[in-house]
Amino acid sequence: MEKNYRDFIGDMLEASGEKDNYKGKGKGKPLPTRYVQQDIFQNFQEKTKDAGYLPVWLKLQKEISALIHEATTEEDVEAINEKIKKYNIICPPPMQKMRVFLNELDRAKKQWG
Repeated sequence: MEKNYRDFIGDMLEASGEKDNYKGKGKGKPLPTRYVQQDIFQNFQEKTKDAGYLPVWLKLQKEISALIHEATTEEDVEAINEKIKKYNIICPPPMQKMRVFLNELDRAKKQWG
């Protein structure tokens, strides 16, 4: 049977004389048991956590928290509220937060951590 495709790995094994001596011929690497027990989303979350990835909304949450702790003027509060508006658009609905007011900064500091 003639090949209609390029099998680069097969060609390399054949050239080295190892094509018929390959231990894993026809078999794949077994999957870890945790991989089989979890769903796709749980696997994705585990891989991203191990890689140190933070979603954009979490980065923004940390940035807002730092800004709230430094805020002293009404202009600072307005800039924070703009960021909160962006945050509320991209974060999961249960994580959405209310606007911040200058006279309630102490409460906002507790709420934002």
